[in-house]
Amino acid sequence: MRSSGILSRLVILYLITLFFSACNDDDLKRAATISSKKITLSKDRSTEVQIIFSDSAIVKAKGMAPILDQVNPSVGSKYQEMPSGVKITFYDPFQKITGTLVSEYAIRKETEQLTIFKKHVVVVRDGLTFNTEELTWDQRKHMFFSPQGIVTKPDGTVLNAINFSAPEDFSILDFEQGSGQTYVNGDLTQ
Repeated sequence: MRSSGILSRLVILYLITLFFSACNDDDLKRAATISSKKITLSKDRSTEVQIIFSDSAIVKAKGMAPILDQVNPSVGSKYQEMPSGVKITFYDPFQKITGTLVSEYAIRKETEQLTIFKKHVVVVRDGLTFNTEELTWDQRKHMFFSPQGIVTKPDGTVLNAINFSAPEDFSILDFEQGSGQTYVNGDLTQ
């Protein structure tokens, strides 16, 4: 009994020695360098937040987020994170609703003036629906961009869109490699 306990301790000691001998000085220096570059984050959390986007005192959109975290890293730009999603309602100059945007997650990078919506993103504008997993709003360019998504038009046309882009009002849709189904009225045999 005793010799098996001693044997198992010797095996453990041997494995520990083997583990530490596998690390050379370069590995230890790299680990020290990485650990010395600590980035601290301070986070201020707000709940049930409403954000109003306006231009010349005219409300263009209202955003609602259950949770909004204002994150201030010790290195880099501050950003706002909406881990429980966001819903944005768009308005025309007469305050009539023209569309919505919902997502399960969003992050707004203040310095770059970019907002990235992720996870089950759905945009509805004037009867058109756009579904994607990631949509970026570039405030400087007044444009939306997505690597891919599905466009459903009011007439029932469904298009798979690669490298999608659209202005903020979704009046013009631009994408590459579109494929899908469309409906045609009338007799095509004539």
